[in-house]
Amino acid sequence: MHILDLDGVGLHYRDEGPKDAPAVVFANSLGTDFRLWDKVVARLHAAFPEGLRMIRYDKRGHGLSDCPKGPYSMGTLVRDAEQLLDHLEVKDSLFVGLSIGGMIAQGLAVKRLDLVRAMVLSNTAAKIGQPEMWADRIATVKKGGIAPMADGILERWFHKDFLASSEFPAWRNMLIQQSVEGYAGCCAAISGTDFYTPTSGLRLPTLGIGGSDDGSTPPDLIRETVNLIPGSRFELIRRAGHLPCVEQPDAFADLLTQFIKETGHV
Repeated sequence: MHILDLDGVGLHYRDEGPKDAPAVVFANSLGTDFRLWDKVVARLHAAFPEGLRMIRYDKRGHGLSDCPKGPYSMGTLVRDAEQLLDHLEVKDSLFVGLSIGGMIAQGLAVKRLDLVRAMVLSNTAAKIGQPEMWADRIATVKKGGIAPMADGILERWFHKDFLASSEFPAWRNMLIQQSVEGYAGCCAAISGTDFYTPTSGLRLPTLGIGGSDDGSTPPDLIRETVNLIPGSRFELIRRAGHLPCVEQPDAFADLLTQFIKETGHV
C-alpha cells in the first residue's frame, strides 16, 4: 500500500506490474474503493502475461485515502489523478473510469491529453443527474448517514441475481462504511459537472460500456456521451447493473482486453 501526499491530502494507490510497461489506470465509482477492480485486474494479468502496469487509487474521501472537508469540485478530483500520474511518471495511459471515475477520465483527457491516449467510459456520462437530486442526496446523507439510503443505491448498482448472491453483503458493507463527508463531497463534484461541450472536443480512442440493468446511468445515457467522441464505440453487458466489472468480470475483462489490443496498448 502506498500513500501519496497531495498538498496535505493522502491519496491511497496501488501500482502493479513493470514500470516500463504500458499503463492502465482505473478510477472507481462513488461509494466504492479500488477493490472494485480486483476481478478485472486479475483477468488482465492472465491475458497479458508479458505485463501491463496497472494503477488503481482511492479518490479523496474514499477507501484508505484522506477525507478532507467537502464539498469537492470535479477539478480537484481531476487534479488528484493528474498529480498521481505525474508522480508515477506515467504518460499515454489507457484510463478506465466508472461512474464518477468516468467523469474524472473525461476531465483529465481534456486537461492533459499527454496522460491519456485512450479511455474506457464505463457506466458514466458527461452529466449525471440534476443539481436538485444531488442536493437532496447530500442533505439526506449528512443527516442520517449512508446506511438508510443503501438499499435503494444497491438496487441501482446490481442485477437482482447478484443481490441474492453470497458476494453481495461485502459490497453493501463497502458502501455503508465509506466516509459521509467523502461521499457527500463527491456528490457535490458530480452535481457541478457538465462535460458535454469539452468531451465533444476530444479525439482519442474511446470505448463505452454499460450495464443492461443500470439504474444510475442507463445505457442510453452512456451511449449519448460516448457518441460525442468521433470513432468511439459502445458495448452493453447483459445481466449487470451499475458495476458490471463486479457482476460480469469475464465480459468486462474481455471487452477491455480487446480494446487494449485494438489500440496497440501492449
